[in-house]
Amino acid sequence: MSEKTVALTLDEAGLATDLPRPQHPRDEVQQVPYRPVQFRDDDLPTALERSAAWLRAAQEWLGEPLDVIAVHLDYDDRAGSPYYEVKLLCNEEDLAGAPLAVQRAELDAQR
Repeated sequence: MSEKTVALTLDEAGLATDLPRPQHPRDEVQQVPYRPVQFRDDDLPTALERSAAWLRAAQEWLGEPLDVIAVHLDYDDRAGSPYYEVKLLCNEEDLAGAPLAVQRAELDAQR
């Protein structure tokens, strides 16, 4: 599989600089802290099972449900590529272990 790098012109929020912005002052492109976690396989049930197994392990590690805002299913029909892509759009603070850090800080403060 070949990965091609594409140069993007982004602003400080990570948005394309030429992206049309909402005109009304109450409208906005929000900074949503979510990151895709991808599972790729030629067999859809296998990709789904691996994503479910990872989600269970991540929630056990975190000690609470992982914040997943969406599940995205896509496919890649290029020759030599895994056919299915299952993506879980997960809160990046959860992926960084922020809830664990907060719990540890609270425990340290109680001691």
